[in-house]
Amino acid sequence: MSRSLNVTLRQLRVFIEVAKLQSFSRAGDEIGLTQSAVSRCVRELEAELGLKLVDRTTREVQLTDVGTNLVGSVSRLMLDLDEALREIRDLGQQKRGRVIVAASPTVACRLMPPVISACMSEFPLISLGLRDDLQADVIRKVKSGEVDFGVAIGPVAHDDLHGEVVTTDSFCAVVRRDHAFASTREVQWKALSGERLVMLDHASGSRPIIDAVLRDQGVLADVVQELGHSATVFGLVEAGVGISVLPWLALPLPADSSLVALPLVPRIERTVELVRRRDRSLSPAAESVWALIARLPRRVDQLD
Repeated sequence: MSRSLNVTLRQLRVFIEVAKLQSFSRAGDEIGLTQSAVSRCVRELEAELGLKLVDRTTREVQLTDVGTNLVGSVSRLMLDLDEALREIRDLGQQKRGRVIVAASPTVACRLMPPVISACMSEFPLISLGLRDDLQADVIRKVKSGEVDFGVAIGPVAHDDLHGEVVTTDSFCAVVRRDHAFASTREVQWKALSGERLVMLDHASGSRPIIDAVLRDQGVLADVVQELGHSATVFGLVEAGVGISVLPWLALPLPADSSLVALPLVPRIERTVELVRRRDRSLSPAAESVWALIARLPRRVDQLD
């Protein structure tokens, strides 16, 4: 079994410089080493290879045939290495990379478009992919590593995940213009008692929070429909099936509709959180996108 060679990059770079300048002293001046240090590097390289690479005279340095062949081979390798190191440096400077982010539907619709636009402008070599998923799927994909990180409705309480609050959202009542609530500036949660409610289903990150508030406020309302998409909720409310309770992120309302959205009081907030695995560091590119999202306004009603 042949012995592995213990050749260093420093030795090879010094040898290439000596070959190019045909002088130990000039090579030393170029790379910031003394002549004796340059000579020692070349001798160590020759000793490791067991081959003579240069013929030394009092006036100049001449490459042997082996040395000439080595220069050609090593120069190509050095070019490839330098290119690879430049790519790594670019990654380290957050200039390029593929980043996949999962977000719950309302977050993906309202919060992520300006983030993607800002990413294209500030980091043109970062490819940012968005996955709009149900809340449970966002968490699952973050845990499995299918995505770099997620943006989810908080609080996200998982020991293996790190969460960071980005912004807060509150809730509104969505009614037709001919509903009694439409003439008011705000709606009390307690006033929802007796109303027929058209709601997002329990796959929504907001539904558990809404249910808890209704219980705390002693609201007895009739949930007549549970749906997966806010667009369908709007359609049923406009058709007179009932009214709805939605997060502000679920807006805007459809253009030219007969619907109005009114703040529900007392104001109850939910958080929107950045979520990543505790045991996995983000890539520099993912860190850049994370920072873009963290710059969002602290309240949803400050977005527009």
